[in-house]
Amino acid sequence: MLTVRNGSGLTVWEPFSGLRRMQDEMDRLFPTYWQNSQNEDAEWRPSLEVHEDPDKIVVKAEIPGVKKENVSITLLEDVLTIKGERKFEHEEKKENYLLFEGSYGSFHRTVQLPNQVKADAVKAEYKDGILEIQLPKAEEAKTKEIKISVKQ
Repeated sequence: MLTVRNGSGLTVWEPFSGLRRMQDEMDRLFPTYWQNSQNEDAEWRPSLEVHEDPDKIVVKAEIPGVKKENVSITLLEDVLTIKGERKFEHEEKKENYLLFEGSYGSFHRTVQLPNQVKADAVKAEYKDGILEIQLPKAEEAKTKEIKISVKQ
């Protein structure tokens, strides 16, 4: 399934978004029935924020608790892919937990960029659980204003 966001030409590919929404609704309706805090292969989806400036595209992903060595970012033409894993770190000594709602496991997000970018100038920074990727636009992708002359 392809989803277009905010009419900006940005396309986010999420093939299982319908199943995730259904699982979220089932979790909401039957919260204790579906919980399985021992499942280390659970998949989670970090939130994304993508915005476009005149000179660059900025992608931010909320990935708290993920070590930078467990994150990979790839850019192939105009497709940005962020992959990673948040490991389940649970001390078995503590058996008196009443509730554990942490998300963990692997994640994979793919963003179709609306413009070509300078691949050799892409920068990524990770601070306070937020991954920020700055993708400078290629010169041909920048908006150019053309002045119109009026003849009388």
